[in-house]
Parts: sequence; C-alpha cells; structure tokens
Amino acid sequence: MSRFVIGEHDFLLDGEPRRVLSGAIHYFRVHPDHWTDRIRKARLMGLNTVETYVPWNLHEVEPGSWTEEGRLDLRRFLDAVAAEGMHAIVRPGPYICAEFDNGGLPAWLFADPEVGVRRGEPRFLAAIESYLARVCAIVAPLQVDAGGPVILMQVENEYGAYGDDTEYIETLTGMFRANGITVPLTTVDQPEPWMLKRGSAPGLHMTASFGSRSDARLDVLRQHQPTGPLMSSEYWDGWFDSWGTHHHTTRADEAAADLDVLLGRGASVNLYMFHGGTNFGLTSGANDKGTFMPITTSYDYDAPLDEAGRPTAKYWAFREVLGRYTDLPEEVPDPAAPAPTGEAPLRRAGALLDAARTLAATTTVEVPGFAEARHDAAFLLHEKAFAAEAGVLTVGEVRDRVHVVVDGITVGVLSRELHQRALAIPAVAASLRLLVENQGRVNYGPRLGEDKGLVGGVRLDGKSLTGWTTRAIGEADLLALAQDAGEAGPALPGLVFARAAFEVEADAEDASDRFLDTAALGKGIAWVNGFCLGRYWSRGPQRTLYVPGPVLRPGRNEAVLLELDGAPEAVLRFTAAPELGPLEF
Repeated sequence: MSRFVIGEHDFLLDGEPRRVLSGAIHYFRVHPDHWTDRIRKARLMGLNTVETYVPWNLHEVEPGSWTEEGRLDLRRFLDAVAAEGMHAIVRPGPYICAEFDNGGLPAWLFADPEVGVRRGEPRFLAAIESYLARVCAIVAPLQVDAGGPVILMQVENEYGAYGDDTEYIETLTGMFRANGITVPLTTVDQPEPWMLKRGSAPGLHMTASFGSRSDARLDVLRQHQPTGPLMSSEYWDGWFDSWGTHHHTTRADEAAADLDVLLGRGASVNLYMFHGGTNFGLTSGANDKGTFMPITTSYDYDAPLDEAGRPTAKYWAFREVLGRYTDLPEEVPDPAAPAPTGEAPLRRAGALLDAARTLAATTTVEVPGFAEARHDAAFLLHEKAFAAEAGVLTVGEVRDRVHVVVDGITVGVLSRELHQRALAIPAVAASLRLLVENQGRVNYGPRLGEDKGLVGGVRLDGKSLTGWTTRAIGEADLLALAQDAGEAGPALPGLVFARAAFEVEADAEDASDRFLDTAALGKGIAWVNGFCLGRYWSRGPQRTLYVPGPVLRPGRNEAVLLELDGAPEAVLRFTAAPELGPLEF
C-alpha cells in the first residue's frame, strides 16, 4: 500500500516528491474497448496519471437508479489505468461542466423548480449525498492507500465562478470523507483572486485552470496558497467547438512552450484534454451568454490525441517537453492508417411525425415543458386540431428549435440561437404541429438547470392557442420509430428516417474505425448498429461523425438517420479521416 499526501512544496508519494503529470480522458466519451489504447498512449507520451470526470446524469438517468455498465463502467476504467502502471484523478462534481448536457447534473433534479442549483439547498444536497455515496463506493477501494490507482479527488468544479456558498463546499467535503475517501481533496478555479477566494474551503488544496501565461497564473495561485504543490489541474491545450463557429485550434509549438514554462516552475499538470473523444448520443451541452450556442458532437478539443485516438503534432511536441522532466518510454504509438471508405444508398424509412403517433399522448391546455412532459426527451411533438386563417404564430421563448408544420407541410423553423419567436404561417385547414428539439442543456453559468420547451405559451395573431396533444420522444424511441426502408431517392426531405446497409470485411478480427461523411446531409441524428453516434449539422464546423470500430461487425451493418431539415443527396458515405472544417451559412 502507498500513501499520497500534500507536502510543504510537493505532492508526496510514500514520503518522496511526486510530480503529477496527468492527462484527461473521459471514460464516457470513449468506447470502452478503446480505453486501454488511449491510456497506454498517455503513458507513452510521458504522463504518469489519467484524470476523468464522472457524469451524474448518465449514471443516474432516473432518481434512485444507477448504471455502471459498458461506457459507464468507472471501475473497469480505473482498473485499466492501474494495469498500465498509472495513477488516477477522479472528479465527480457533482457539477462537472465539461461542455456536457446540463453540466452533468441530471435534468430530473430540476423538475421541481424549488430545488437549489449548486448551493446548500436541502433537496439538492440529499440527491448529491446519494450520488456521491454511489461514486465513492466505486472509488474508495481503488485509492492508492488501498492498493489502487486513485491519488486525488476534486470537490465541485470551478465553483468560484458560480457561487460563494462556502458551507455548501464544506458539506460536500464532509460527504466525501464520510464515504471513505482518504486521498487529498482539491478544488479548481481560474486564477482570478475573487474566484480562488470563493471556490475553495479549509482543508481543500487549490489548483488552477488556464491555458496560457503559465508563469503569471501560477504566481496568482501561489499568492492565495503560500504552501503546497502548484498545479494546473485543467491546463487547456485546446478548446471545444460549437455548431456554427470555427474549429478551435492552438499552435502545437506555442502550447508546448507554455507547458515547458509550467513544468519549469516545478508545477504539476493535468492536460485538458489529453484525448477529448466524442459526445455520443445526445449528451453534448450548450453555452448561453446572450446567444445560445450548442456544442458539437465531436469533442476533439485539438488535443494531443484526436477524436479517433490518433497522435497529433501536439502529442509529439508535448512528448518532447515532458522528456525534459521525466523518463520517456522507448515505445511510441504506431501511425494511424486511413479509415475504410465507401458509400451506400439511403432509403427512406418513414416520416417522423406520422410514426410518432404510435407513442403515448397527453392532453394539456398549454404546451408543457420538457420537465413536465418527460425530462429526458429529445423532442416534444405538440399537435392542435383546428382551422384558422393565415396569421403570425408567436412563442414567448423557444428552447431550442421548433419545426412548424401546417397540415403536414413544414412552413418554417423557429430558433433560439437566432432569437426567432415569430413566424407567418398560411391558413390552417386541419392541424398545427410543433416539433420542439432539445439541442443540449446549458452547461455553464446562471442558466444551468433551466427547462426546455416553448416557454410563455403559443399565440396566433396574439390569441392564445390552447388544447394541445403532446408526445414526448426519447432517443431510444427515435430508433424504434424508424420503420422498414422503402426505395432510395435522389434526396431526403426533412423530418424523415432513412436506412442504409454497408459491408465490413467478414475476415476482419477488429473492424477499423470509420468516419461518416455528413457534408451532403442536413441536420439530424445518426446510429450505426443501434449505437447513437450523435448529432450532425451541415453548418459545421464538424463534417464527419466518428464510428468506433467496436460498434461494427463483420459482414452486414446498418446505419439509421433521422434527417430533420432535408438533405440534397440520399447517400451514406464514409471518408478516410475526420474533418472539422470551414463553416457554411
């Protein structure tokens, strides 16, 4: 057994100074069959530790439930870290940000509008207590003083930027200790004096988050914590992307030079990210600082390992720097081969709105929000049967995107991002349907925990429209609604499903990763063999969807698409490499 503690100037492992050279790999953003590969590549770059967040909203989809299988098997992930001879840092939040849906907080928690968000509110704390007990039951036996790899755990996440409830932080700290956590506990905040002051509490070791000007940032951290090891536990070596923005990159040589400065100060580091991975399913979050900006499916982050786990120029630049401060393994990763290419026709597999009529419906006066209808829904479909003259349809607030369908024809889209709340519609002969899309919950700032839907009611020429039939559509529902495919056409209209079959070599033991080319598609969601790859959108910057090799099988494979806006070509294509390219408007 070993002991890991905070010394006067250094972290100490069994009494000897131990510099933490860590890289972030989020187990839930990587296929579990790829965990060992990504962890090994971290070691080969010169790192000795792997860090991960824990997403509460995925582990506890419903209150009282708990999932730790497959992509959520935290215990297996930490065992894989240990098997590679590395240490681990676990950051369970409960709030993680991470550009993840709702910052990792479960949406069901806020079905009660009185529940507190990131403060010492009793119902919020009671839910956290149950959650942390589950996490600590996994982590406590895997701490370094029990023979495991875990050397540090973090309490909350950049709390100083959000609140100043010190008692809340102290209460969380007590929960960690009560559940058997004995390793040092840390906090992280941007190195601004007011953030550092608000974000920590006695007994917790402060670390900083930044991605440049390491010398000055560490000086600020040292001013607020005169003793103990300096650490950037989020050293931002890249950045995330939002739909409709450019692909964010940082120069490898400049990032490596600044990392050299940080390490030259004797500081420890956690590279955020070492390997970003993918927001599989519908897990990506959003930011809203006056303009709603949903996060892309790719979490490539311009990291040392790209989305598909291939070393980038930054990997080699960082490895060279790390070699000045630690012994590097002689082994290096093998170069990546181009991915298999090919194409197959996409055949229509039914209209979404027609297929949705098989789902259970509720009747309400006003259109309900997601919390009231179904917190985990991907879409809400509201329908009203009536007749009316042409007019202007208005909504109080759109969260997040609405297809307006009059008598079976899409007449327009209202977008939260574009601050659209009104649309001129033609005369209604039989029905008005509103398909409300959840594009990802806000993961940072004061709008954390807010509901989705049409807020403030729906009006036609200023008159309230009441008496709605609502159907909630979840991610699993969508795949089930994709009917048997018919004929292939030259293009795909909007609000339809499509299917395509493609072949993988029957004699291949391990199918290679692939990259689904989305450049000729519109906006939608894609699955391969029932595995949800995530959202795509022609506006960029993401041009491909990553298909992990382990979800493929020898012989026949099937892709399913839900195309929302319409695609000019009804063809499924695979390309040789991922693409995060220029924008289209």
